[in-house]
Amino acid sequence: MVVDGVDYVGGFLSASDCDAICEALDAVAWDTTLKRRVQHFGYRYDYRARTVPADAWLGPLPDWLQRLAQWMVEYGHFDALPDQVIANEYLPGQGISAHVDCEPCFGETIASLSLLSTCEMVFRRAVTGERRSLMLAPGSLLVLKGEARYDWTHEIPARSADDVDGEKRPRGRRMSLTFRNVIRSL
Repeated sequence: MVVDGVDYVGGFLSASDCDAICEALDAVAWDTTLKRRVQHFGYRYDYRARTVPADAWLGPLPDWLQRLAQWMVEYGHFDALPDQVIANEYLPGQGISAHVDCEPCFGETIASLSLLSTCEMVFRRAVTGERRSLMLAPGSLLVLKGEARYDWTHEIPARSADDVDGEKRPRGRRMSLTFRNVIRSL
């Protein structure tokens, strides 16, 4: 195990499932306000305020995302059906900085499906700076709970290639779907 609380499931989705998801994502408009393109489903996340505002409800997840969310519950990755999904697109050279998903915003489980291209995810223990990494393959599911969710940051370094077993492997276009449960304030 890379980090306590990480569950990595290679081959969670077939290549044809991945292709269908990418087609569904590319059929709708991408938000281009960040360095990478994103889409929000269920609830919109405010990156600047690091919150899910009161008016963030976008509607229920589309049927194809509902099915994926249901699989994650059936396989025991979530206790309750995820109600928020962010789709991210990463072109070669793009990444996402080290972070812990917003603690007051989202529940104890974060799950991410990787699509199209392999990339390295780097984990850092917030207290010690200890570093570990994991290659994320297309069709894989990464689930963060407990220590991995709260005590380690995770990031995708912004670069055009990753070192895999001493060999430089160029990145292609990559997409990910991050599933979460929004914590609603009373």
